[in-house]
Amino acid sequence: MKKMGKTEKGPALKETGKLDWTGASPPRAEVIEGRHVQLLPLDAERDARDLWHAYAADVEGQGWTWLPYGPFDEYEKFRAWLETLQKSGDPLFMVLVDRERIQDGAIGLASWMRADAAMGSIEIGHIHFSPYLQRSRAGTEALYRMMQRVFEDWGYRRLEWKCDSRNQPSRHAAERLGFTFEGIFRQHLVVKGRNRDTAWYSAIDEEWPLLMAAFEAWLDPDNFDESGQQIQALAHLREGLQADGQRL
Repeated sequence: MKKMGKTEKGPALKETGKLDWTGASPPRAEVIEGRHVQLLPLDAERDARDLWHAYAADVEGQGWTWLPYGPFDEYEKFRAWLETLQKSGDPLFMVLVDRERIQDGAIGLASWMRADAAMGSIEIGHIHFSPYLQRSRAGTEALYRMMQRVFEDWGYRRLEWKCDSRNQPSRHAAERLGFTFEGIFRQHLVVKGRNRDTAWYSAIDEEWPLLMAAFEAWLDPDNFDESGQQIQALAHLREGLQADGQRL
């Protein structure tokens, strides 16, 4: 049997195959300040009305299609649902505020969930951006800051992204952000009376330096023209950084 030699896959892996790693920290409900976005722990009293109006801009309710709840036909039902979410520690819900639309308050939701600190695995899920947040710098930065917390502050080894295999916008988002497709879990769930085959994606700690560098390059003001349009796509920046690293 061939003896395991030294591996280059991640600083935590020793020659013996044992990890120089002792566990991660549970997610914490705390304010995150970004360049374009604020992430705040969900507060139903503060956020319900703003989110209600923001989601109303999605006239056909497409944002609720792949979620296991909603849409809501009455504000009071919506607020009661948010109050339930607020009490949850896992998933831990955050609201997203675009600094350019700060007067509108919360215009989206996202959460950390299925945190396994002992194994170093966690997921980002329940992502629901209103139309005001979609395809925006604030939306991209919000997910970047959530990923940053996972790897840099809480010490997780693995970050997961899961969605219905038919949810093409979510799958595209995962790939754009740098997650790796791992496969389809067939007949994984029943959601709203429909079968759900789940697409699994992940990012791991050894990939984070490259992902972070690409996010920072994309968010740089020089990457946007006078009309606010991106000059280089996030995926292209990541590919260029990876190629540069391989040439070194």
